[in-house]
Amino acid sequence: MIHTQRLVKLFRSGRHQAVRIPVEFELAGSEALMHKDGDKLVIAPIKKRGLAALLDSWEPMPDALPDLEPQPVTPEDIF
Repeated sequence: MIHTQRLVKLFRSGRHQAVRIPVEFELAGSEALMHKDGDKLVIAPIKKRGLAALLDSWEPMPDALPDLEPQPVTPEDIF
């Protein structure tokens, strides 16, 4: 069952107000961004960065590659 809202308790942790996030609302990772939208508090996961995340975001290539015409090789004088 997918929950869209749930009553949670606020509590103090030292000088900070805190809330326990129920398991069905858990965010991936160990950090998130928080901002206020009017009287709402919005917590959003931080997207992964790095090569692995970039590769995960790419669409797979098609199975068949286009046919290429052979190109003649011409020697070049580079000196």
